[in-house]
Amino acid sequence: MRTKLGKILALALFASATLMFSQDVAKDTDKAAKDTGHATKVAAKDAGKATKTAAKDTDKATDKAATKTAHGVKKVGKDVGHDVKKGADKTADAVK
Repeated sequence: MRTKLGKILALALFASATLMFSQDVAKDTDKAAKDTGHATKVAAKDAGKATKTAAKDTDKATDKAATKTAHGVKKVGKDVGHDVKKGADKTADAVK
């Protein structure tokens, strides 16, 4: 009788320990999921700010490059126009 009672008590103790352990694991898993969600949210917010800053920097650099290109094209256009006029004048003088 004593051995049966001992086995039953041991089984009950084992079952309760398993139950407590599973509840502890569930609690830890829930906390880990919340922490991961929070970290993901923070990382996404930081990445969004960095992307916005990079986009602004790219926009400024593109605008600056476009302005320099336009200035260069304008200067080359004037030089070409001047050279064409000069050539036309020489041609007109030669034809006279």
